[in-house]
Amino acid sequence: MKRQVKVTPESWPLNAVFNISRGAKKVADVVVVEITEGENIGYGECVPYPRYGESLEQVIEAILSVSQKVEEGIAREELQALLPAGAARNALDCALWQVEAKRQDKSLAELFGLKQFSPVRTAQTVSLDSPEKMGKAAKRLGEGLLKVKLGSTDISESVRAVRQGAPKATLILDANEAWTMEQLVENMPALIDAEVKLIEQPLPQGADGALADFKSPIPICADESCHASDTLTEVSKLYDAINIKLDKTGGLTEALKLRREAESLGMKIFLGCMICTSLSILPVFALTEGVEFIDIDGPLWLKKDRDGGCKFDGIRMSPPTQLIV
Repeated sequence: MKRQVKVTPESWPLNAVFNISRGAKKVADVVVVEITEGENIGYGECVPYPRYGESLEQVIEAILSVSQKVEEGIAREELQALLPAGAARNALDCALWQVEAKRQDKSLAELFGLKQFSPVRTAQTVSLDSPEKMGKAAKRLGEGLLKVKLGSTDISESVRAVRQGAPKATLILDANEAWTMEQLVENMPALIDAEVKLIEQPLPQGADGALADFKSPIPICADESCHASDTLTEVSKLYDAINIKLDKTGGLTEALKLRREAESLGMKIFLGCMICTSLSILPVFALTEGVEFIDIDGPLWLKKDRDGGCKFDGIRMSPPTQLIV
C-alpha cells in the first residue's frame, strides 16, 4: 500500500537554560515525521544535533531525499542502507515502527510482546553551572538518580557540591568530551569519595585511545564515541558501557541491534535522549527492560510537553498514554 510522508520542524521552549560543556540551550528544535499508510498513521521525532554536523535544514533534506522510497513501501530494514545513523533516519524508523504496530492493530508495547510499557527510574539532569548553583539544583531535584553535567573547570568542587546537596542520590557524571586524561586521573579520588557510579564520555572522541591502558575504578561510558554497532568493536576496547540514544543510532531498529551486540561483549547499557518531547521518548521504552542507568528526562526540560506525554513522579517516568502529536 502506498504511503504519504510529511515532515514538520517544531520548536519547544525550555523551562530553564540547559548548559553543557559545549554551550547553552533555550529551545528544543525537533523534526517530526508523519507516515500515513491507508488508515494507519505513524509518527517519529528526531533532534538534529550540531555536534554531529546536523541542522534542521540538513535533517529535513535527508528525510526528503528518501521520502519517495518510503512512500513506495520500503521496510525498516531497507531504510538502514538508505541513510546513515543519525537524526533523520531515527524519525523515519520510529514512524515506521508505529505504522507496523497499527497495521497489526497493536500498541508499540504489544509489538514487543508486552501488555504495556512499565515506568522506569530516570535520571534528572543537573545542568552545568557554578558549584554552588549545582549543589542547590541537586538539593531541589532530590534523592533519586542524578546526571551531573561537568565542564573542564571546577570538576571536583562541582561533584562535592552536588553530593552535599543530594547526599543519598545516585550520581552519574557527563563531561561531554571536556576533560583531558590528566584531569580524569587527577579528579578520580574526589569522584570515588562522592560515590560516583558512572562517568560518561570524559575525553573527546578521537582522543580517547588513552582509556585502553587505564583501569578506571569507576565504569566509563561512551556517548559521542559510540553511535551504531559498526563502531562497537573498537569502542569495547576503551569503554565499560555505551550510551544508546535513538538520534545517534538512527532509530529503534539499530538501537536494538546495538544493545544485543554490546551486551554480548559484556558492556553495560545506558539509555539516553536529547532535549525532546515525549514523542521521542516513547520508542525508548522498548529498550528499558534490565537497564540500570536510564536518562530520559528530556521532556522535563520543556515549558510544555505534548498532551498525553510522559508522566514523572519525582523518580520514575511513565510512558505516554494518549499522546497527541
